[in-house]
Amino acid sequence: MQLEIRPDPAEVGRARQWTRSRLAGSGIEADEPLAETLILLVSELVTNAVVHTSRPAVLRLSLPGEDTAEATVRLEVTDRSERAPVPRCVDGEATGGRGLALVDGLADRWGWSAEGAGKRIWCELDRCGQVSDGASACGGLAYEAV
Repeated sequence: MQLEIRPDPAEVGRARQWTRSRLAGSGIEADEPLAETLILLVSELVTNAVVHTSRPAVLRLSLPGEDTAEATVRLEVTDRSERAPVPRCVDGEATGGRGLALVDGLADRWGWSAEGAGKRIWCELDRCGQVSDGASACGGLAYEAV
């Protein structure tokens, strides 16, 4: 599923709302940490596309089916700028410039590739399955269910 994004900062809110609406039927609850992380990553990648390229973009989501306890959620933003995404080092006073660092810290994997006359930036979140003792396994670590 995909959403066309206009080069307008208001599109970031629309992208978040669209993503939330797509969670229904995916088996991911709206208040689940994965959903909250996904919405934050959508905000960051769509903001980067809108602010840094001033060109239209496309947001794509790949969500698991409703009965899938373990799956990968994939988010992609394709834009029409050939400029590579560059993580920036910013000081504590800066109000921006942390988007890719946030993506790097929250996503299980991320990257980018040239795409025609532009680029595709993607990230993936692994959905954790249940372990028999009641704790959830996530990336090889076990967390107590709360």
